[in-house]
Amino acid sequence: MVKSYLKYEHSKTFGLITSASSNALWTADRNAQHAAIQRSGAGKAVVGADEEVLCWDVKKGELLSRWRDKDCVAEVTTIARSNADPDVFAVGYGDGSIRVWDASIASIIVNFNGHRSAVTILAFDNEGSHLASGSKDTDIIVWDLIAEVGLYKLRGHENQITGLHFLQLNAPDPSHENEPDQTANVNDLVNGNHDQPGFLLTTSKDARIKVWDLASQHCIETHIAQSNGECWALGLSPDGFGCITAGNDGELKVWTIDRRGLADAALHTGQGQGRKYLKERGSLQRQGKDRTAGVNFHPQGKFIATHGSEKAVELWKVRSESDIQKTLARKRKRRREKALATQPGEGTNELADGEDKEESTGIIEITDVIVPYVIVRTSGKVRSVDWGEAKARKAINLLAATTNNELEMYSISSKSSERKTKSDEPPDYQRAFVVDMPGHRTDVRSLALSSDDRMLASSSNGSLKIWNARTQSCIRTLDCGYALCSSFLPGDKIVVVGNRSGELEIFDIASSTLIETVKAHDGPIWTLHIHPEGKSMATGSADKSAKFFNFEVVDEEIPGTKRTSPRFRLVHTRTLKVSDDILSLRFSPDSRLVALSLLDNTVKVFFVDSLKLFLNLYGHKLPVLNMDISYDSKLIVTCSADKNIRIWGLDFGDCHKAFFAHQDSIMQVAFVPHNQDGNGHHFFSASKDRMIKYWDGDKFEQIQKLQGHHGEIWAMTVSRTGEFLVTASHDKSIRIWQQTDEQIFLEEEREKELEELYENTLTTSLEQDEEPGAEKTEVAAAGKQTSQTLMAGEKIVEALEIGMPDLEAVKQWSQAKAVQPNTAAPDRHPIFLYSNTSAEAHVLSVVQKIQAAALQDALLVLPFSQVTALFTFLQIWAEKQWNIPLTCRVLFFMLKIHHKQIVASKTMRPMLDDIRLHLRRALQRQKDEMGFNLAALNFVGARVKDKGSKDYVDEALWEEEEEKVGKGKKKRGFVDIA
Repeated sequence: MVKSYLKYEHSKTFGLITSASSNALWTADRNAQHAAIQRSGAGKAVVGADEEVLCWDVKKGELLSRWRDKDCVAEVTTIARSNADPDVFAVGYGDGSIRVWDASIASIIVNFNGHRSAVTILAFDNEGSHLASGSKDTDIIVWDLIAEVGLYKLRGHENQITGLHFLQLNAPDPSHENEPDQTANVNDLVNGNHDQPGFLLTTSKDARIKVWDLASQHCIETHIAQSNGECWALGLSPDGFGCITAGNDGELKVWTIDRRGLADAALHTGQGQGRKYLKERGSLQRQGKDRTAGVNFHPQGKFIATHGSEKAVELWKVRSESDIQKTLARKRKRRREKALATQPGEGTNELADGEDKEESTGIIEITDVIVPYVIVRTSGKVRSVDWGEAKARKAINLLAATTNNELEMYSISSKSSERKTKSDEPPDYQRAFVVDMPGHRTDVRSLALSSDDRMLASSSNGSLKIWNARTQSCIRTLDCGYALCSSFLPGDKIVVVGNRSGELEIFDIASSTLIETVKAHDGPIWTLHIHPEGKSMATGSADKSAKFFNFEVVDEEIPGTKRTSPRFRLVHTRTLKVSDDILSLRFSPDSRLVALSLLDNTVKVFFVDSLKLFLNLYGHKLPVLNMDISYDSKLIVTCSADKNIRIWGLDFGDCHKAFFAHQDSIMQVAFVPHNQDGNGHHFFSASKDRMIKYWDGDKFEQIQKLQGHHGEIWAMTVSRTGEFLVTASHDKSIRIWQQTDEQIFLEEEREKELEELYENTLTTSLEQDEEPGAEKTEVAAAGKQTSQTLMAGEKIVEALEIGMPDLEAVKQWSQAKAVQPNTAAPDRHPIFLYSNTSAEAHVLSVVQKIQAAALQDALLVLPFSQVTALFTFLQIWAEKQWNIPLTCRVLFFMLKIHHKQIVASKTMRPMLDDIRLHLRRALQRQKDEMGFNLAALNFVGARVKDKGSKDYVDEALWEEEEEKVGKGKKKRGFVDIA
């Protein structure tokens, strides 16, 4: 009989506030019932957290919603919010896919897949109908959100895309308000002609800034953005008349954008040859000398936030015109005073006049316009910033997401005047809100579960957190040293932590206090383990010794009184000296043996009572990092930095099996603690290759592979019942993997792995990369073959293959029936008999089920031999007027792809003529229907307008008119009120 195993699946993720791979966005809390509540709240932060998007309440520190697609395991790399609908967010992922989410219902609106590597930047246009995405594969793709298709791919950059902004021509230019006659056409375009696709401004790590004309789909202007290496960020001013690019060494370059010229170019194609729309205005220098990671303009345009990877955000202020004039006046005055001091005499007035003329005609330097405002110091290295709405008028809010798993909201006072004195201090700022409780600042190095599996202790450098394992909520947060190992003591009321400085810290959970700190070792305590009897423990350290401690409760006198209070103490009883550093220590469940793994790649097994050497286990090529002993004390499993796992017998120390288990160092192994389901010799291994693997220790077979972490896995613990395990990783997340009732078989798992490998190699081979010598085209089709699109294409081919014979058979039967009514029905495919449908309806339903974004890639799978069959069905759909938009879309795409073959084919011409006639008839009918409906709506609107206005007589006015005219003639004054 084939042995079956129970499957483990990812259940919950917690401990992660924001990941360093993605940016954070601030958004107002629109679920608040009143506007006053909205203004008083701190809003929401939308952040990426591994493969999920989390929405946090910044004020309360609560998690409001969690957006996750079960089919996606890639981490979130960038998030963008729509300008038209604040509830629509576009999220880019590490596998090149893009998902557009509706925040109000936390569900996906549309999926896009076009990039070959991670998406780095996303941007919506002002109408929210188009989305532009940039990636590490150097491509820019423009997506149509209404039609749910990729429009085109723009190529021109030579490295990762770092900045992306639409240049919309629908905001008025204040400098040209008084020229209505000269620029009427341009103003029409600038103020509201949305038919123009507009322009796209992009930057890349290749240090270039480009302007793309989306109407003609080509680059119209290129500049070198940075003089000293890569360009890392792009910020566009809210009015669209300027931008800032950022590079290495804290350099910021300021550019002005000729929006009038772009509007002219959009109206008069081909007249802007040689014209430059981007003009460099100068450079600014940040105080931080590392590369600038972000540039964000305030929505009002008065402030600019810039940051690198240091613990600070530098704010700049854009001066008003009056402040700039005051600065220039002070400069002129200083020059005049200097001239008077250096050249006293008759020519001073002439010199001063010359200076005035020179200054008035000179160009204003950018350092006079944009000046440093304040440096906001953060608690961690900044990953991204975003502006928030402030409650007070004289304050601005700034949301900062840091790389140490924290969100901070800062309130900065904004001074209205520019009064500067020698004693003038920089503006005040304060950290108004912070979201830091639900996670650690540094990597979790140790995990421990309580005896009833209800509490989980996670320890890192600086903090120990106690979690409710069922609700994943943080119960306690305690300060500790650099923790390396931890464990609950029997009773689950005390946690002991071993740290890097050689101390054992003992915490009482109920009172959240540090009971005692014991200086146990001279080196880091790498491991500790509780004796199976629960009355003692042992620790292993880098000082080449293992120490044994007993648990005792002693009565201590309360100072100043005769009363005593019970106090928990660790009493050192024995010390075992060894030849090298101890990395791991385990007691056997029968309390007979203790195993130590040393830095010399060996494992030594001692008797617990006499501490005499029992076994020496040789075989690993690098140090054994962790080990575990099975429930029956018969097997010991060891894992090493040499990527191998070895299973040994504890009777004679013989190696049962050694196998290559992971692609990197294996950090931890753990047996299932019991043998209820015959799984006592099953164990888990966790590695720095981000994988957890489930093994059968008797058959030496891999049962299952658990993927999900996006960083090295440092810690793992298995529950006492074996129903779940908990892992902690470098990606700051803690994950629970739950045992399910689903059975898995080893042969099926191997087949699944082979299928995945085949699909990956197939999709990689289908990606049509240009040959190294070939010239790269500037515009390409936006598409990417995935396993889903291949399957969709195969479904269309299958439907056509069974549909064409059925169509022919039904046609012949109907002709025969016209001659002889008693003709028997033909033998049809079971699909048509089961659903009682026609072939054309079946093929249409197959095409309709394919997602709009994947339809074009699916149609590319069809060979040309199937195109004739597809056009046959297109002709029937057009004749019956079934789903005309889809019919037209499929028709036009196939004509575009197979144009040369279709034109050369004589058999397809009559078919195309029929399709054209049917489509024109269908479109004319739809046009008439729309005209009829439009006229009806206009009529109903006029009726509503008539009923919305009432006539009434103004009595006072009527009486006055009556007195004037006399009794014989009466006039009434009517007033219309809408």
